[in-house]
Amino acid sequence: MDGSSKPTCRLVKPGSTYDGKQGLSYFAGIAAETVGSKAICMHILTMPPGARAKAHLHENHETAIYMLSGKADTWYGDNLEHHVVVSAGELFYIPAGVPHLPANTSDEPATAIIARTDPNEQESVVLLPELDGLVKV
Repeated sequence: MDGSSKPTCRLVKPGSTYDGKQGLSYFAGIAAETVGSKAICMHILTMPPGARAKAHLHENHETAIYMLSGKADTWYGDNLEHHVVVSAGELFYIPAGVPHLPANTSDEPATAIIARTDPNEQESVVLLPELDGLVKV
């Protein structure tokens, strides 16, 4: 192994964003694409008032969310039958394969740190358009 292929620490500064399949725009943080991570990704998401994602699941990885500011509603379950409001300072866990749909129903932006166990987190996103109409925001 030569010195150029040896893993090293990397700093990611704010600036670059990408649009996820879920319909939201993410700060391009820690991921295989940005730093070469092998088993984790971490992003910052700010949802403006009224924003909502498309119903989806992450087929093969878990998600951990820490709400920095604001609050977000999330519907989850096979038919999005469960509902939780995640407020600033709270953490929320989503197991692999669980359908969910987050939305910001408040008048303030909602910002969260999102960590996933897949460095290429968009690859295992499965959109569930048949569930989108089940949640009225």
